[in-house]
Amino acid sequence: MRIISGKYKGRRINPPKNLPVRPTTDMCKEALFNILNNNFNFSELRILDLFAGTGSISYEFGSRGCTPITSVDGDMGCVMFIKKTAQEFDFDITAMKSDVFKFLEKSKAKYDIIFADPPYGMEQSAFEKIVTLVFENELLEKEGMMIIEHSKYTKLEHLDHFSFEKAYGGSVFTFFELEQDGEEFDLEEEEFDI
Repeated sequence: MRIISGKYKGRRINPPKNLPVRPTTDMCKEALFNILNNNFNFSELRILDLFAGTGSISYEFGSRGCTPITSVDGDMGCVMFIKKTAQEFDFDITAMKSDVFKFLEKSKAKYDIIFADPPYGMEQSAFEKIVTLVFENELLEKEGMMIIEHSKYTKLEHLDHFSFEKAYGGSVFTFFELEQDGEEFDLEEEEFDI
């Protein structure tokens, strides 16, 4: 696993093999951040990374100067690895062990970008519940963006606040945002090397 851009571009991170994770591929990460790069100034964005796993997405935001970053995962091994890596790279990441749904129900903070990468095999209704909780509890800043990574077999475009989706192989990123006054999200992607 490598950091694809920012201050630590090219740095490799080697998580323990026993973590129960399916990290986002480098190709998908690069495509995702090319989209985000056209729409956000990364410095001082507040980030929430749900089902954070190895912390791969959190490190990408950290390498681009985002602060603060909150990483939530239900596995203590993942949380400890994220804490260790954040300290190593001096990232402003708070890693916490929590059930994601309970965290969303109790959180009072607002975020500029919320990224969720649940297990691909999770029930459709659970994916939908993530979106519902984020918007019902007003966890997204007015001009913020929520992204859920899922398999091509999960369909989320019927949900409120759906903006657009992008597919890369068997993986799909679905984007949600609060209704903007006629503003459209910039879908243009830069060329990237894999």
